[in-house]
Amino acid sequence: MQQLNISQIKHELKIDAHALDIPTSSANIFIDRTITAALKKLQNHSIITETDLRNAISKELRKYHSDFAYVYQNRDKII
Repeated sequence: MQQLNISQIKHELKIDAHALDIPTSSANIFIDRTITAALKKLQNHSIITETDLRNAISKELRKYHSDFAYVYQNRDKII
């Protein structure tokens, strides 16, 4: 069973933020708040799929930066 790798998710989000030219300080705030809120929403789930996690993170990111959420949601897909 694979565990959530929060540091890997944060790393991916930082790469996406850098690609969008989001200032590092703002990106760090967005990422920390997003991860905290997404994990809080998913804490009652006995099984968390990658899709559940991606959707929760994307939904939270949308509150701060819609392009950031779009890029994360479509990561590893051909656009």
